Amino acid sequence: MMEHEHIAEAAPTDRESALDRDDKLELRVWLRLLTCANLIEGRVRAGLRETFSITLPRFDLLAQLDRAPDGLTMGELSDRLMVSNGNITGLVDRLVAEGLIARAPSPDDRRRSRVKLTQAGKRAFDAMTPVHERWIDELLAGLTRAEMAELLALLAKLKRSVQAAENVGKQKESK
Repeated sequence: MMEHEHIAEAAPTDRESALDRDDKLELRVWLRLLTCANLIEGRVRAGLRETFSITLPRFDLLAQLDRAPDGLTMGELSDRLMVSNGNITGLVDRLVAEGLIARAPSPDDRRRSRVKLTQAGKRAFDAMTPVHERWIDELLAGLTRAEMAELLALLAKLKRSVQAAENVGKQKESK
């Protein structure tokens, strides 16, 4: 048996590889994107859980607050994390109870609150950031910088294509 045949047999199967070569290329691309995203997310989730005892949604919320030193409203957090206000409320409540974030009345509207990192939250997030970055670096180590730049450009083009298709779909629905 040749070496490359052995590697092909040992490689785990994925959704896009299970398709016949005659299947639509569009479907294979979508499944490959999904597979890669799931693999990366799974590694990050496991790493956060095992190393820092934190979930990915909590890490993401802390990351958003780290980028917003003046804090964010619950609605802004919900928009940035692309989840419902209800999901944000539970996360915020738990992180407030742990002392990682704090709520304060919004200076422009007392009925709304702004959520900010506490000093303890900033220290905790700053401790996680270099480790998280190392995981991502390791996961993408199989690509050169030029390949990453090319992939980023292609994904930006794909994003525009998806957004354009969504707009066409919305126009059809409104007719």
